[in-house]
Amino acid sequence: MTNIIEVKKLRKEFKSYSSRQGLGGAFRDLLNRQYKIIPAVNDVSFTVKQGEMVGYIGENGAGKSTSIKMLTGILTPTSGEVLVNGMNPHKERERFAQTIGVVFGQRSQLWWDIAVQESFRLLKKVYKVSDADYNEHMDHVIKTLDIEPLLDKPVRKLSLGQRMRCELAAALIHNPPLLFLDEPTIGLDVLVKLKIRQFLKEMNEKYKTTILLTTHDLSDIEALCERVVMLDEGKVIYDGALEKLRAHWGEGKQIQFQFAEELIEEQLLFLTADLHVTWQKTDKLNVWTALVLDKEAQMSELIGRIVGAYQITDLSVTEISTEEVIRNIYEKGEALTS
Repeated sequence: MTNIIEVKKLRKEFKSYSSRQGLGGAFRDLLNRQYKIIPAVNDVSFTVKQGEMVGYIGENGAGKSTSIKMLTGILTPTSGEVLVNGMNPHKERERFAQTIGVVFGQRSQLWWDIAVQESFRLLKKVYKVSDADYNEHMDHVIKTLDIEPLLDKPVRKLSLGQRMRCELAAALIHNPPLLFLDEPTIGLDVLVKLKIRQFLKEMNEKYKTTILLTTHDLSDIEALCERVVMLDEGKVIYDGALEKLRAHWGEGKQIQFQFAEELIEEQLLFLTADLHVTWQKTDKLNVWTALVLDKEAQMSELIGRIVGAYQITDLSVTEISTEEVIRNIYEKGEALTS
């Protein structure tokens, strides 16, 4: 399989200016500005093969959006090499734009005051899509995303979920081989998220569309991606299979207790001080989650102590979530190499 994205030693630096105090400092700044160089992306290297669905994850400020902007030709790298669809994105922008689709969750490519279908027609002209290709492809997209009732409505009258489905359709008008998704499900309800995930799976299966997905909703990653690239402070700290990440860092169980009365953490810690247990308060009333190693004896001991000391109204045992795995990695500041 050919590589559709090739990134080697990609780096992006920004100047951060500082201001000196007082009027005298302001005059000195006019003549001699003080600044320091901050690397937002620091020698990142990875490849993505045709047809892959890759999760591109990291904390805020890790360098995700900056690197995506370089991959889409919006920003010019400070150094390094980028090849996407066989082209240099920032040097061949017009030709390159014909080969990608982009959805930014907090920005719109649809015109605010005109009907959705008019935006689609304008984009069809921009991408020079023939009537036959447009009808054949977009009939399927519109039907699958269930946006036919929305086509004659102005974008400003759509709900967030309706607009995001239309944004996704707009990004696929020219049926690009590569789709960049930056927080595509942000703020959406569960049903809309499920519809979008199912649609992306269908596009990947039918057209072998390559998808690079950036999101803070790790359930999107779990539902769609077998591989993740994880960034921290502008560097790749993990590139490999999601299952391998979970296998190495996800050992253990989450035991959720719902108590009949309100408890504080100190009470639980006192009861389990000699066990390797981490307690977390949930958003639910009187519900605490215990993270424990996957050892039956330890789990039995923990449950026995808690049940013996407090009245329990509900209890559930689950695998460590991907979200918890990622949190553990960032807290310890290290990860596997693939």
